[in-house]
Amino acid sequence: MKNLQKRILTSLVIFPLSIFFIIKGGNYIVSFLYAVLILGNFEVFSAFKRKTTIIFLDVILVISLLSLLYLRNDTASSYVLLIWIVTLTIFSDIGGYIFGKVFKWKKLTSISPNKTLSGAIGSFFFSFMSVFAIGGIVNLIEGLNFNFFLKPKYFLLAIVFSLAAQIGDISISYFKRLEKIKDTGKILPGHGGIFDRIDGLIFVVIVAYFAYSLNLFP
Repeated sequence: MKNLQKRILTSLVIFPLSIFFIIKGGNYIVSFLYAVLILGNFEVFSAFKRKTTIIFLDVILVISLLSLLYLRNDTASSYVLLIWIVTLTIFSDIGGYIFGKVFKWKKLTSISPNKTLSGAIGSFFFSFMSVFAIGGIVNLIEGLNFNFFLKPKYFLLAIVFSLAAQIGDISISYFKRLEKIKDTGKILPGHGGIFDRIDGLIFVVIVAYFAYSLNLFP
């Protein structure tokens, strides 16, 4: 429970900080992404020894940051999408952690022993809730009608994005398991390193970019 409190408190700091840089845009978001790139690369080269792992993680990180920058600087709708996927990823992570700890159902995969079926369901459920949350956030920031998000396609996208977040989480866990390490760093209480925090987000951002390119949003 103590670790859960740390995760929630860390998310409460990261979330408004991320939203601040997204809203400010321009040099703010570029500087923020450079910082993530530098810290992410430091962790990758410090925690991992296999060349193929380092190359894969570095390429995925760069692609995700470029996708994020594009989504921020294209149009107002892509800007809203970016806020949503950050919100959804945090919700998905917390939902998976809470449901996994409370219900403790069957293990989901041997790659990450802490991942359970109940945790996966919790991630999907909380991702659904993010649709309502982003409706309130956008209404507060942009003055859009709350009902703008209450359409079936956004709940379907929530499932796709949550699945991408969980796949990203399991993928990074796989690489950490190969190196026999628990976390990529210790900079974030309750989460570990930067990569431990953004493992799901970097995959979601890439999927969101394609969803936006295919006009699935708004």
